[in-house]
Amino acid sequence: MHLATCRTGRSFILYEASALCDALTTPPTDPRFFDPDHWRHSGQVIGEAPGRGASLFLNVGKAQWVLRPYRRGGLIARLSERRYLWTGLERTRAFREMRLTAELYERGLPVPRPLAAGVTLHGPTYEAALITIRIAGARALAELLLSGEADAVLLERVGATVRRFHDAGLDHVDLNARNLLVDPQGKVWLIDLDRCRQRQPGKWREANLERLQRSLGKFDAAESMPAIRQGYSGARG
Repeated sequence: MHLATCRTGRSFILYEASALCDALTTPPTDPRFFDPDHWRHSGQVIGEAPGRGASLFLNVGKAQWVLRPYRRGGLIARLSERRYLWTGLERTRAFREMRLTAELYERGLPVPRPLAAGVTLHGPTYEAALITIRIAGARALAELLLSGEADAVLLERVGATVRRFHDAGLDHVDLNARNLLVDPQGKVWLIDLDRCRQRQPGKWREANLERLQRSLGKFDAAESMPAIRQGYSGARG
């Protein structure tokens, strides 16, 4: 996977050239690629994911993309929902997530293929967004739990998948039932690696699992955690 960087005015873009060539004749050097209104006006928005940031599903060329703007939550969002303090390009949330996702993807882990990360400067602050390939037909674990479609076999597969990421050193700081997707073949995927990082084994692994358990409770599915832990304990590498 070859990542390239370009700059247009106040905007910086880190993109995966080979994947984008399938849909575009030129690299995405236009900052409008990361503007939700650009896609809405072009009529290429075909859906929207729930949650903060309002990720958009885009119909582009031969594939569908996911555009996820970075948005703040909590009390700080009252001051600035979209902007973050600039401390250097490689420390921006978009570039860090793009590089981490690309590394995990190249290692064969089930993450969406990353396409591009965009950062636009506004004085001492910046706005950012990330584009990835949409996983065809995938549904969030949360949806499957609510519909009663998440059986013990699937839940154990969820646990085994989480273990694979932990064995690769990924500390997913927002491991929840919406960030775990299941495709039509039953394969489990992990999304949204914002603020995540690779670490040596430690207590953070159990903290990830406890966060997932709290998430299950929000969907009245706390009883699903033993099966997930069973899959987690039985996984190897």
